[in-house]
Amino acid sequence: MSAMNFIPTPLAGVWLIEPQRREDERGWFARTFCEQEFSARGLIAQWPQCSTSFNAKKGTLRGLHWQAAPHAETKLVRCTRGALWDVVVDLRADSPTFRKWFATELTPDNGRAHYIPAGCAHGFQTLADDTEVFYQISVPHHSPSARGARWNDPAFGIAWPLPCPILSPADENRVDFSTLAP
Repeated sequence: MSAMNFIPTPLAGVWLIEPQRREDERGWFARTFCEQEFSARGLIAQWPQCSTSFNAKKGTLRGLHWQAAPHAETKLVRCTRGALWDVVVDLRADSPTFRKWFATELTPDNGRAHYIPAGCAHGFQTLADDTEVFYQISVPHHSPSARGARWNDPAFGIAWPLPCPILSPADENRVDFSTLAP
C-alpha cells in the first residue's frame, strides 16, 4: 500500500506527490518521501543535496532555472511555510511536451511536492509573505552549469498569478530561451 499519491501532470515525467495523512486527535502524520515507492515508478530516489529558500514578500518570483548536462538536476520541491505558484517548463527537445509548462499551488496545508525531472526549468512566485521552499536535489549544485531563461518569455506564455513580480537582478536580466545556446 502506498503512503503517497503520485499524480501525473500534463508534462511528461513531471509528477505531483501528495502525502496520505493519517489523522487523529493529536493532528496528523504523513510520509513525504519513500525511496522504494519512488524507485518502483522509475523516479530518482537519491537526494545528495537539500536546499531551502526564504522569500520575505508576496509576489517574489524566482526562475526560470535549471542546470545543463552533464550536471542536470532532478528536484523534489515543497512549500514548508506560506504559499507559492510552482512552475515547471519542459526544456527537453526530445520530449512530446517540449516548451510546455505546468503550474500548481504548493502550500503546507496541501502538502504536495512537485517532482521535476532533469531537463526541465523551475520557477515559482510566492502567494504569501514569509514563504519558505524546501528542495531535494539529485546532484550537487555546479555553478558553471547553472542556466536561466526570462520568467515572462513569450515562447512559454506562463500565466503568473501576480503582476509586477519582485525579481533578483539576475532574473530580471535573463534572456529568452530561444536565444540560449543548446
